[in-house]
Amino acid sequence: MDWAGEGLMLGTRLHGESAAIIEVFTAEQGLHRGVVRGGVSRKLTPILQPGNTLALSWRARLDDHLGNFTVEPARERAAAILTDAERLAALNALCALLVFALPERDPHPRLHALTTHLLDRLAGGDRWFGAYLLWERSLLEETGYGLDFSACAVTGAVDGLTHVSPRTGRAVTREGAGDYADRLLPLPPLLLDATAPEDRAQMAQGLRTTGHFLRDVLAPALGSKPLPEARNRLAARFDR
Repeated sequence: MDWAGEGLMLGTRLHGESAAIIEVFTAEQGLHRGVVRGGVSRKLTPILQPGNTLALSWRARLDDHLGNFTVEPARERAAAILTDAERLAALNALCALLVFALPERDPHPRLHALTTHLLDRLAGGDRWFGAYLLWERSLLEETGYGLDFSACAVTGAVDGLTHVSPRTGRAVTREGAGDYADRLLPLPPLLLDATAPEDRAQMAQGLRTTGHFLRDVLAPALGSKPLPEARNRLAARFDR
């Protein structure tokens, strides 16, 4: 069994004395793991960094085996992201959430495309926070827990959406929220529109809302695993 293609590097761990088990996210193979011989060598360590795109070749005797990767660099982003603490925190959260939420070898081509776009923004110095919130919304959607911001769940209005029901994930206007507003989650403009101005208060509100559904809806559905600490650290950076 074998395949070849490109994948986004997510994480690595030591395997034996000199090999590494890597986790990659590909458009066609989904989340995939395999062994890289000499993966902790000086030659390969800079390549096997989270956020980089790798040219991969995977081979195993049987499809359900862990298998072995050979790797070549295709696009290196890690060095550019490492220079900015907030972008690095976003990268760490992104990688941890993909490993946390996705079943192995289950293709998610749309999410893969959005992940690549977000990584390019993180590495390129572009505005990235709105794209990150869109990415978390997409992760929830891909795993079956999408949020519905199309219209107010109470009045049907499509404009003036300000809150989100923590139970249903549907948007609500201020009028529709009424006396229950303090029980609802915030819906800042940046969570509705990735191109909206990036205000830090809105950033914290957006992370609070998506974080609720990641922590209290998605995580319990996956079993007893807690939300990755990398996601908590990202939220803490903006909730100050």
